[in-house]
Amino acid sequence: MIETLSHLATSFGLAGSAGLNAYLPLLIVALTARFTKLITLNKPFDVLTDNVVIGALVVLLLIETFVDKVPAVDTINDAIQTFVRPLAGAILFAANANVIGDVHPVLAVICGLILAGSIHAVKATARPVVTAATGGLANPVVSAAEDAVSATVTVLAILTPLLGALLLVAAATLFLLWRRHRRATRQSSA
Repeated sequence: MIETLSHLATSFGLAGSAGLNAYLPLLIVALTARFTKLITLNKPFDVLTDNVVIGALVVLLLIETFVDKVPAVDTINDAIQTFVRPLAGAILFAANANVIGDVHPVLAVICGLILAGSIHAVKATARPVVTAATGGLANPVVSAAEDAVSATVTVLAILTPLLGALLLVAAATLFLLWRRHRRATRQSSA
């Protein structure tokens, strides 16, 4: 039972981190599965450990890392990532849930799609606000913070699944509190 909860927490953490950066969690999972025994990817998800897939993930991660830091270009990237990040979340959730016999694959894919898609929607909605409020100066900082949260949640989801899930919830809560405060400040000054 505890192992099942641990796998589910890992699945949620990995899918959630994909909502911020699609390729970083995929690459971390691929490398972890390839070079350690911390993650075992069952078929068909074991294809992530292939050299060509790992190479493609590295290239895609480098592109996204640089593109996401440029104002206006990051908005175009977020539009493209609207399809990629939920798909990455679905793959990561299903790949880890595949270890658990009790989770139906369709349910795992849907959970990953919804979780990563929701986090991506919040990110894609917030980024233009940050760009407008700072003239784009904060974009590289915000993007780097998103990448750091994505990497941290991914690693924690693998090493300490429940802590990774809690960190994801805490980050989402802090963002929502910031957004509520910002809205209240705008309304009071208008």
